[in-house]
Amino acid sequence: MTGKKLRILVVTQYFWPENMRINDLVRDFSEKGHEVTVLTGFPNYPEGAVFKEFKANPEEFKEYFGAGIIRVPLISRGKRSVTLILNYISFFFSASILGVIKLRSKKFDVVFVYAVSPIMAAIPAIIIGRMKKVPVFIWVLDLWPETLRAVGVLRRPSLLALVGRMVSWIYNRADYLLLQSKGFIRNVEQYCTKEISSERIVYFPSWAEDDFSSALPGSSSLLKRDDSVFTVVFAGNLGEAQDLPAVLQAAESLSCSVSVRWVIVGDGRMSSWLSKQVEARGLNNVLLLGRHPLSAMPGLFACADALLVSLKTNDVFEKTIPGKVQAYLASGKPILGMINGEAAQIIDESGAGFSCPSGDSEGLAGITRKLATIDIGQREVMGRAGRSYYLKHFSKSTLMGRLENLFHNATLRKAGK
Repeated sequence: MTGKKLRILVVTQYFWPENMRINDLVRDFSEKGHEVTVLTGFPNYPEGAVFKEFKANPEEFKEYFGAGIIRVPLISRGKRSVTLILNYISFFFSASILGVIKLRSKKFDVVFVYAVSPIMAAIPAIIIGRMKKVPVFIWVLDLWPETLRAVGVLRRPSLLALVGRMVSWIYNRADYLLLQSKGFIRNVEQYCTKEISSERIVYFPSWAEDDFSSALPGSSSLLKRDDSVFTVVFAGNLGEAQDLPAVLQAAESLSCSVSVRWVIVGDGRMSSWLSKQVEARGLNNVLLLGRHPLSAMPGLFACADALLVSLKTNDVFEKTIPGKVQAYLASGKPILGMINGEAAQIIDESGAGFSCPSGDSEGLAGITRKLATIDIGQREVMGRAGRSYYLKHFSKSTLMGRLENLFHNATLRKAGK
């Protein structure tokens, strides 16, 4: 479907120069000629402090591929749960007050919310949607309050129930709820009234960023290809949810039996712990490369024999598909998954690699050994199978077309046409 160029407001706590999939969406819609405005905060994810380059020259971060950026101040994430909560709350208040003021003279056709944690980022979007009388889309990428309980940020039932009421308020005032996983549907529906019809709850998964859409480069400035060792690469946030202790345990158990090199790239709340543990255990087979831009990942993946995704066992995480799964599939490399639920089903169904249960360090060691010792040709077949599965189920062009159609249809419905 084609239609008029849209004026789109994207509300997201996280945005460029932070490495987030929403960057890709904004770039795509802006390059298609739509007028895109982003309401966001100061970049501080995942390190927990505002980026030095932003503090040095914030004027350089006011536009992204033609999209205008409106930033509001917030309290940085820090490294503790209390500062994380304050970070969530501060963006909600800043966006709801300062953001609304800064956008008061602008007109929009749709409002789109990138709803990773915290879900409160949707509240200023709903306020603006009501003021501008335009439909609000919430892309639900984390389940609240379930995720808060799962990661231990909140444990008291009374507080979780309070957050649940807030979530219900948000969901019932959105025009569309886009869900990144089919496993989210039942959880989301329990917070919705009958006013939210089934056609407004839409399965809308993630895609891989543009960097992974073409053939991988042959080399990387971060790592040299070494055919004498089996290289496993983990890329992404280094937090408690990624179950890094189990990953290190698997690496340790294989250190004397199989020639495996574990390469971990990224940053997060567990970075310091990880560095200390690697040194304390004398894990010479584990390389910590730190945080690097998304553009460096395709070259790094090209040097890998397998790509690792891990997530703690939990009834919430089982329903989540980590965004790196799509990037791994698109890269055409075999996947090792220490993960449960829908993500494990994708790895197994696609034939892209092997999976074992979450938290099963022995299982991870086992499937790593299995993949390292099979014929290289078989690994190449797995990589191609994953790439084929990605193109069929998670193609960015297809998903962006679907979203554009949803936007156009929603504006027509809002106008009563």
